[in-house]
Amino acid sequence: MLDEVSEAVLAREEVVKYLRGGYGEQSEAAARQRVNGYLEELRTTQRYHMYRALQHPLYPILRKIEQVPEQAHNALDATRHHRVVYTSNHKSHIDYLVEPIVLDDSGVRPPLIAAGINLFGGPLGLIHKYVTGAIPIRRNTKDPAYLITLKAYVAEMLKKHDLFLYPEGGRSYNGELKQAKTGLIHAALNAAEPHLVILPVGIAYDLVLEDHILARQGVKKTQRPFTRELAEMVRYAVGYRSRVFVTFGPAIPVSGVDPESRSDVLAFTKLVRERIGELYKVLPTAVFAASMKPSTTKKDLENRIDQLLDALRARRANLGVASGRHAVEAAAEPLETRGIIVYERGRFRVRNRSVLRYYARTLEHLLEIPGRTH
Repeated sequence: MLDEVSEAVLAREEVVKYLRGGYGEQSEAAARQRVNGYLEELRTTQRYHMYRALQHPLYPILRKIEQVPEQAHNALDATRHHRVVYTSNHKSHIDYLVEPIVLDDSGVRPPLIAAGINLFGGPLGLIHKYVTGAIPIRRNTKDPAYLITLKAYVAEMLKKHDLFLYPEGGRSYNGELKQAKTGLIHAALNAAEPHLVILPVGIAYDLVLEDHILARQGVKKTQRPFTRELAEMVRYAVGYRSRVFVTFGPAIPVSGVDPESRSDVLAFTKLVRERIGELYKVLPTAVFAASMKPSTTKKDLENRIDQLLDALRARRANLGVASGRHAVEAAAEPLETRGIIVYERGRFRVRNRSVLRYYARTLEHLLEIPGRTH
């Protein structure tokens, strides 16, 4: 028996058109079977009381990360009067845990989350599907049945729930802020919710838990299975400590954006990415990495960081570091402990070039950095 949301999805104009052969499907029965299969895959439930209890078994990893919310009042204000779609950059699998918890601690009920379907295997998949309220997303499929069903499902869910999504479509393997994809933003615009707003969010870590894994995958241009990557993340969690800054920007109204206009949707998606980039917190590890040479003295590095900070201030970046001296004092030890740099004979030297580049490139959306790390 179909639930209320599934019935509403099947009644939407674009789905009815598909079922009647508007997209070349051989028969209505075959089309309906495909749509119903995808609806079953997408169906999700958030059990809020269990959601809060999840923090206890996750404590061993969450206690390693100091959460620093910024401008959370923007989220509070938006949820009082609007249906909200949060759009964030994507740094780590930890994002899925941290950002909803920061919202919850700030007095905002966590929204549903759009997450890659690779995270839905085994016990973790059951938690996502029946507790956190995560919607599994097939990122690279071109199947019209799936795309039509997904957009219709998102539109119907937005009638009752806020949504949190990652427009990049996945984590960045090289550290850069990736170009935003239009798919889910377009789906939200198609919902025709009269009080819909987009709320940009920037998330930044001193150290990303899976930095070595991501940097290696970025070099090899391959993605490991999630279960294998999770095992590696456990290994890299030994001795791991970091701050995470979650910065909420002012809501962006969608009035005036025509969801039927491809140019409107592309321009709006570009605007959302720009706002996310402006919120991204510039931290000591990033400016240290971006200013590092293969071998450099502490004084030279401090001077190079000061020059970089001047350029970032001119761009009105969200700075979390005051000076070159501050950056070196804050970043040198954790980067050395992480095996990324080493300090010997009065000089800093690069130990892991690909991971250092990963952190340096986190600033590339803010400015073109001369003399980028080798």
